[in-house]
Amino acid sequence: RGSWCAAPLRRVPPPGPACTAARPPRRASSSPPGPAESDPGEGGVFLSESCVRRLLEITEGSEFLRLQVEGGGCSGFQYKFSLDTVVNPDDRQGERGGARVVVDVDSLAFVKGSMVDFSQELIRSSFQVVSNPQAEKGCSCGTSFSVKL
Repeated sequence: RGSWCAAPLRRVPPPGPACTAARPPRRASSSPPGPAESDPGEGGVFLSESCVRRLLEITEGSEFLRLQVEGGGCSGFQYKFSLDTVVNPDDRQGERGGARVVVDVDSLAFVKGSMVDFSQELIRSSFQVVSNPQAEKGCSCGTSFSVKL
């Protein structure tokens, strides 16, 4: 599947001129694989090369991948992925190779240290959390999990 890259998550800056600056041109990440935390206490979300590649293909302008955790699914909690353009004050965001991921503070507690991949199969293509150290077990389809107590 290739190497894994960390997307350091950082506190969202307050609205202002810095938030409206143009994004740098997209290019492949040249940084070595592995964690690149901005705050070791917050943890990060890891992105696979295929995840970064797919995000660069489907996002435009200020769009990014939002990862949320909701109650539900067959194991108690479920992952929800969406493309978004609005960054809320309680969000943490990270970037790797021009691809951006945003996780709200409440969800971050459930996905800290997780690996996000883009999987393309015959019957579906989707973003998936393929490794979550906060999860005790997951369902066979990979969309829901139970939390370690």
